Amino acid sequence: MHIEFNAQARTLQGTGASRRLRKAGRVPGVVYGGDKPAEAIDIDHNEIYHKLKQEAFHASVLNMVIAGAKQNVLLRDVQMHPFKRQVLHLDFQRVDATHKMHIKVPLHFINADIAPGVKQQGGIVSHVMTELNITCLVGDLPEFIEVDLKDLVAGHSIHVSALTLPKGVQASLHKGEDPVVAAVTIPRGGIADEAEDAAVAAAAAAASAPAAPAPVEKEKK
Repeated sequence: MHIEFNAQARTLQGTGASRRLRKAGRVPGVVYGGDKPAEAIDIDHNEIYHKLKQEAFHASVLNMVIAGAKQNVLLRDVQMHPFKRQVLHLDFQRVDATHKMHIKVPLHFINADIAPGVKQQGGIVSHVMTELNITCLVGDLPEFIEVDLKDLVAGHSIHVSALTLPKGVQASLHKGEDPVVAAVTIPRGGIADEAEDAAVAAAAAAASAPAAPAPVEKEKK
């Protein structure tokens, strides 16, 4: 996905300068990496606030335009106000198309409704991970990775090693690590409730059955 945003070089720095920028509707930030020194920038708050609502903005190579020149960057950090809908600061990293990069991409879960553990066993899908740290070249960067749950049964889970990753993409894991991505669990009391329902049904059936005739005693002669 092609995502572009505008920025401008920032000469004044420091707490006071950043505060004045925010009052003027601008967001201070910095872009670093590559073969260039770090550069202070500022961005229109409304523009970047709406961009940040897009999932792809957090996991895509972005085109940052400064004075008509474009730079390929990744969003690396966002600082938000504790309770206001306000972006306080942004960090971007320049990327090189010839070097692999590390980035987190979102996981999209599909077919949960037809998973045997959900449809047949009444289980609930637990999303243990919602994003995956990957390594790839800029040209191979996916917007997201699909996790297919169609064969998942209760009591079982899907690990990272079972995911189908796009060509050129590798999961960034420690040696021997294979974390759980999703699992299906039966709600607590589910099995006990089924057993109780069966017992109630059996008792009701017994109560509605006709009573057996009492044995007749023979008269003594």
